Amino acid sequence: MNINIRKAGAATILDLDGPLRLGEAEESLRSAIQHLLDSGTTHVAVNLSGVTALDSSGIGALVRTFTTLKRAGRKCTFFAPSRQVMMPLKMVRLDTVLDLVEDEATALAAI
Repeated sequence: MNINIRKAGAATILDLDGPLRLGEAEESLRSAIQHLLDSGTTHVAVNLSGVTALDSSGIGALVRTFTTLKRAGRKCTFFAPSRQVMMPLKMVRLDTVLDLVEDEATALAAI
């Protein structure tokens, strides 16, 4: 998985590209989030449009991202989930827990 980090106003956007599964992809996301926390980032928006597959470890990584940022008093929004991402999230009812929006503009407007 490739993670591109960019700024958009007050938000930092993580563009995820590739499968989010157990192993390197999960660790890369965790590392990127820790780096953002350490640098004092307060608003994170995660672009899920490039995620091609999601397993239970990937779901756990998204939940961990959300809770880690929330506990640190930061804001986390996920946007543009593909069908491959949205289906498993709905199956475990995380679509009602995670802050999920349709597109980048909506995510940035919420910040």
